[in-house]
Amino acid sequence: MDEPSGRGRATLVRDGVEFDERDVTLLKEIDETGSVAKASTNLGRSRARDLTRIEELESVFGDLVERHRGGSGGGGSKLTGNATRLLNQYKRLQVALSATAQVPETVLEGTVSSISGELADVSTSVGIVRGLHDGITLDDIVQVRIGADSLTVLDPTADPDPDSTSARNHLTGTVANIQQGETVFTVTIDVDGTVFRALVTEDSTDRLELSEGEKVVLTWKATATRLTHGV
Repeated sequence: MDEPSGRGRATLVRDGVEFDERDVTLLKEIDETGSVAKASTNLGRSRARDLTRIEELESVFGDLVERHRGGSGGGGSKLTGNATRLLNQYKRLQVALSATAQVPETVLEGTVSSISGELADVSTSVGIVRGLHDGITLDDIVQVRIGADSLTVLDPTADPDPDSTSARNHLTGTVANIQQGETVFTVTIDVDGTVFRALVTEDSTDRLELSEGEKVVLTWKATATRLTHGV
């Protein structure tokens, strides 16, 4: 069953690495302050973690920040032209999603099989799905709600980060339909008879060479999956 949800959350994905609003905020702050350290301090973040995050992003998106050590002229950091283009691409995607009044949402039904902190595993028709819960208990019948803007489509040969398995859901399906928009494509994917819809950028659609009948991997964060009591 598919139902509309709220506005989409813009995310650019390349080789399994997501570039989202949190990364945009960091790059803009670096551009404003001219320093990774100052940007991290202003945002209340760890400089070491931000540097690691920049390296992770640069491994797939290319050079984003030019860093210069201190000297007679002082050190500092500035964005590369590539970073500016990436920010502009993100902005275009954000505008496109904001113009979309409703974002498709896949709703599954299942039974809670285990609970670990704020996350719970739910046994569904497509297998175990993990998501955020609020006050559910073991054996409760719940709905699992997954927004199309939360889904990432990957090539089956992609190797998702093995350390992220506890925080992510993974399913394999077949592309059933591709609806072309101006900048965002709606890709319909059949997973064992259950229909999922994912919002995919034109760039990702071309890079993955998506077509009907193609096998793909769907992945999404457990924290982007809402669990509610079934009706």
